[in-house]
Amino acid sequence: MKRILLSLAFLCASVAVVTARNYTDLYRNLPIALSEPVAPVIPDRTVSLLDFGGSGDGITLNTEAFRKAISSLAKQGGGHLLVPAGIYLTGPISLKDNIDLHLERNALVLFTPEKAAFLKADGSGMVPGLSASNRKNISVTGEGILDGNGEWWRAVKRSKVSDVEWKDFLRLGGTVSEDGSLWYPFGLKLFDNAAASPQEQERLRTHLIRFTDCDRVLVSGITIQNSPKFHLVPQRCRNVIIDGVTVRCPWNAQNGDGIDLMQCSDVLVTGCRVDVGDDGICLKGGAGEAGVKGGPCQRILITGNTVNHAHGGFVIGSEFSGGMFDIIVRDNTFSGTDTGLRFKSGPGRGGRCRNIFISSIFMSDIRDEAIVFETAYANQSVGETAKAARTENFQPDFSDIHISGVTCRDTRIGVAAHGLLTMIHDITLEKSIIFYSEKGTDIADPAMISFQDVNILTY
Repeated sequence: MKRILLSLAFLCASVAVVTARNYTDLYRNLPIALSEPVAPVIPDRTVSLLDFGGSGDGITLNTEAFRKAISSLAKQGGGHLLVPAGIYLTGPISLKDNIDLHLERNALVLFTPEKAAFLKADGSGMVPGLSASNRKNISVTGEGILDGNGEWWRAVKRSKVSDVEWKDFLRLGGTVSEDGSLWYPFGLKLFDNAAASPQEQERLRTHLIRFTDCDRVLVSGITIQNSPKFHLVPQRCRNVIIDGVTVRCPWNAQNGDGIDLMQCSDVLVTGCRVDVGDDGICLKGGAGEAGVKGGPCQRILITGNTVNHAHGGFVIGSEFSGGMFDIIVRDNTFSGTDTGLRFKSGPGRGGRCRNIFISSIFMSDIRDEAIVFETAYANQSVGETAKAARTENFQPDFSDIHISGVTCRDTRIGVAAHGLLTMIHDITLEKSIIFYSEKGTDIADPAMISFQDVNILTY
């Protein structure tokens, strides 16, 4: 009887596993033809983390259970690793070929705040919470949560928190900068340091999910939250589907990017909700020669998403030396972001754009600009002064960008563009309505952007 019951439970678990749906309708009537990404194929085999010593009690460390389960599946050719309801404390998890990590409803995978668990063997840096490198057919699915425990990693700016929140951080221990403007999670009462100084430890912050050089990737249904740094980072991956994912962290989380696509091709991002502390949905293409070698972001469709708190709803940059080619962004809502459409770069970080089409964007409560082009952007680490690159190479070239059907209510500045005409040109804005409170346009050269049937209004 026990064997029959176990078989029935196992069958139910297999049926519950989510697979990629049909996305053909999203690829109809596009301004340019895009390749629909190929979904991963996962063998019809399911195991439970509990079978390998896993425990959802919130206390037991499950790092070894995840390792054993993934290794066992890999030896059998792959399959689904089921994580039942519970709280699973763990160190880093690394996926292998043909494996789906499936988080059931009420399953919370909580990455340990013990920073030493993520140190690379050679001590050169940190590994992500969940990673895969040079893999094919990988997926993370379900209704559960991946939590990066980021409050134990991130520096905090005094200017971005209330008195009550600041006192809460001080109770944890940590280190306050000499000028009182920053709190570092260095010298905490409960956890050891991972470096010799607050600044060194700050530079070690890791991403929550990072997939590198992978082919056929699916992330579907799950919630990704509270990362030490960026939340979901596919880099140099092909055939990527991100569907119905929720990404969230505090609005003031330092470097808390939501979805960062780095030098990826054949990508679909759809039905996602992003509410984070830095850029919402962002495309990056590497800086300098390394960016060119890594290749462009290309053949990407971003549609049907909602972004709330974020520095930008949709962002290109700051680094895109590898280029941005054949990108469509349509039918998205940005509500409460600092900027709506943000294009940012600087010398040494720029590259070329081609065939970028943005349409049917709905914005409200935009703190700064609805649409902005920045070409003097300089990267800045917490507690350090930003330094612009001194180079004539890899200048930004924002061009061949076509924006239409923007509806924006309440933005401080409508459209802004700063830089040289060689950096911002051949931009079109059509059939749009922007309602601003302070300034309609702030554009260095009228030739940068062509307006047609655009209403920019105020009170």
